[in-house]
Parts: sequence; structure tokens; C-alpha cells
Amino acid sequence: MNTLIAFDKYKGALDARSACELAREALSVKLPKAKIHSAPLTDGGEGFASILAEALGGELRTVAVPGPLFEPVDAHFALVEAESLPKSAWQRLNLPDELINGKIGIVEMASASGFECLSDDQRNPWQTTTYGTGLLMKEAIRAGAEALILGIGGSATNDCGAGALEALGVCYYDRELQPVTKVVPGTFRQINTLGSTSHLLDKFPPVRIACDVTNPLLGENGATRVFGPQKGLLPEDADRMERTIQKMGRRVLGLFGKHPTDWDKLMTEPGSGAAGGIGFALRHALPDSEFVEGFPLVADLLDLPHKVKESGLIISGEGRLDQSSLAGKGPVALLRLAGPAQKVVLLVGSADATTVKQLASAHPNLETLVLSDPDWPIEKALSETPASLRNALEKVALPG
Repeated sequence: MNTLIAFDKYKGALDARSACELAREALSVKLPKAKIHSAPLTDGGEGFASILAEALGGELRTVAVPGPLFEPVDAHFALVEAESLPKSAWQRLNLPDELINGKIGIVEMASASGFECLSDDQRNPWQTTTYGTGLLMKEAIRAGAEALILGIGGSATNDCGAGALEALGVCYYDRELQPVTKVVPGTFRQINTLGSTSHLLDKFPPVRIACDVTNPLLGENGATRVFGPQKGLLPEDADRMERTIQKMGRRVLGLFGKHPTDWDKLMTEPGSGAAGGIGFALRHALPDSEFVEGFPLVADLLDLPHKVKESGLIISGEGRLDQSSLAGKGPVALLRLAGPAQKVVLLVGSADATTVKQLASAHPNLETLVLSDPDWPIEKALSETPASLRNALEKVALPG
């Protein structure tokens, strides 16, 4: 029986590739006659470049760039041949046909400007920047990429993309027309005007921003109010941050020729609040940039529809299966791919009862395996994740 192993990361415990490797080892003993295929999942965050480089036969590059606090970090992008992309992925990207014989850069924002670069006590959206992500994009182009796919999951920033724009050539000035550099929301108040080396931005290659977040830049469901707290924003600072981002958003739109009557509308568009607004900034700054639904694109790049079709058993999971998973996270999105074909699916992870019930009612061939004791302290649950995953897969009854 063909078996597909497709795990997302167990945050703080196992990355997606390690989870898949561990599961393969456990299942090779339990199902010795099975043909086991591995497809680590990514939501556009940690592992985005390495997972897709491996799947598409590309080259992973690591470069030093300034991290979220301007400290040096090792960040990642991949170079893949455009012709290696499945046809469905190429169509979804909507890239110019003449690029089919070129190279595509796959840029991982999380490695330059993400949570993985910070300790919990370093999270502070007033001081964090996307500057390193902008430099990482430039490095990918310098290495030969003729178009970019930018994964923006796992960001630690809420700077409206100002840092990335600075890296790409936007200049910031105070009231005396002196340059303001290393801009972060905490220094936005110093900025009076923006300028641009537009001749560079006008020639920028096509960029496709892989993203499943539909939140706007501003408002009750916007970047600041929804994602600010996990990035270290204090409740009493939410209104001030909202005003700060609104002002920067207007300046970005004005710099790139958007009419003032359209500003409020553009800052409340779905997706403009993803990753603290970097997609919003790039969408309006670059000549050919578009949002692309993240998981459908990843599914196409990994050829998941075909792999699901060819598999009799699908095993997936992530650290936490909860209500947020229903919005399209990897394992649940994979489950939806498998549902119409009535494939047997096993999801492994910590799960709340409501989510399990909802998933089971929609997918009768689903089995959910709880990974750890809900009474365990978080530290123990994380440290025991590898052993818990192995034990769970060794003990569960599987077909075949």
C-alpha cells in the first residue's frame, strides 16, 4: 500500500522534515511492505526554502543578513529551475511565459525576520524590522533569480514593510531632510518624507507573495490588533501602533502614486495585514507583485494532489490542531484534498475536542491521534514530542 507522510512542524520541538523522517522510521517497521513517500509541509514560514528546494531539485543558499533586531542571522533562499515547477504551480503563479527557461528564487522571510530569530523576551514590534528580508530578496536576484516567490509566514515584525522597502531603495527623511536609517515603528515619528530610487524598483523582477492570511492592514481584524500581541505588543500600545502603521501605510501609498481617496480602501484589503504589512508594501512598491494563496501553491509545488491520489493511507500532523487549523493550515488543508477521494487519513498532534469533532463529522475516514497528555506542562510536552510521536505511530492500528 502506498503511504504518504506529510507533517508540518511541531513548533518548538520538531521541524517538518524531522517529523517526516521520524514517522518514516517508525512506519517502516510497522508496515514493511508499504511504499512510503515523504512530503514535509510548509505554510510559508520556517522551512519554506529548504523544503521546496528539496522537492524541486533546487539549490538552497544561506546568506548573512540583519535579523529582526539588526543582529546578523543566517537566512535562506532557494534557486530552482522554472521548468521544474509542476504545470499547476506555474499557472497559479501567473508569471510571464518567457521566464519558463529561467530560475525562480524562493525566499523565506521567517529565516530573516521571523520568530525563529528571537527569544520570547526579545519580541517587540516597535523595534523589529523586515530589512533583512529585503536584502534576502536582493541576494536571490543577485544569484540569478528572474522571479521570486516570497513566503511570509512566521514573521516577528509589524513595520508595514518599511524595513524591506529601505533595503530595496526607499529613503526616509526627517523634517531637516536628513536621512533616517534602520527604520522601525519606534522611529517612524522621526520620518517626515519618503523618497525612492525608483529606477531600481521599476526594474524589479516579478514577486509572488505566498500567503493564506486574509486580515487587512488596519482595523479590528487588522495586523496590529490580531497579530500584534504574539509579536510582543502590549495591550495599552495597540491604539498607538495602529495610528503609527496607518501613517506609514499612507506614506507608502503616496510615494508610489496611489490617490489619497483610495488609501483607506487599500489598507483594508484582504491580505494587506499579513506579516505585519510587508505584502501590502511590496504589492504597491513593485511593478509586478501579487498575492498567491499559500497552501494551494505549496500543494501544487509539492505535487500533493497527485501524491494523495496515489496513496491509500495519509499520515499528517502538527504541534497543535485547533480552531486556527480549520482556516487552512497544512494538515487540515491536506485532509480536505484527501476527503473527496475517501482516503484514510491519520492526524497526529495535540488537539482540542471541538476541533476533533468538527473534523470527524466532515471526514468519516479520519482518525485523530492525540500526541501527549493534556495535563503535561508545556516544557515536558515539547521535550517529549519526538518520543511521543514515535510511540503513537508504533502503537496505533493501521490498515495494510
